[in-house]
Amino acid sequence: MMMMMMTTTTTMMMMMMMMMMILMLLLLTMTMMMMMMMMMMMMMMMMMMMMMMMMMMMMMMMMMMMMMMMMMMMMMMMMMIMMIK
Repeated sequence: MMMMMMTTTTTMMMMMMMMMMILMLLLLTMTMMMMMMMMMMMMMMMMMMMMMMMMMMMMMMMMMMMMMMMMMMMMMMMMMIMMIK
């Protein structure tokens, strides 16, 4: 009888240990997943920011080009008028 009890307790302990291990593993995986998700989100955000910056830069460049063109046109017009006069 005593031996039987001992075996049951040991088995119970083993089961408990196994359960704990599994739980720990699950927790670890969950945390890892969360970390990965966070990293991905951060990367996405960074990418978005970079894209926005690039777009802004492009817009600025375009604006500058337009301004330059306008200036050139104005200069040309002035020159033409001067020539006519």
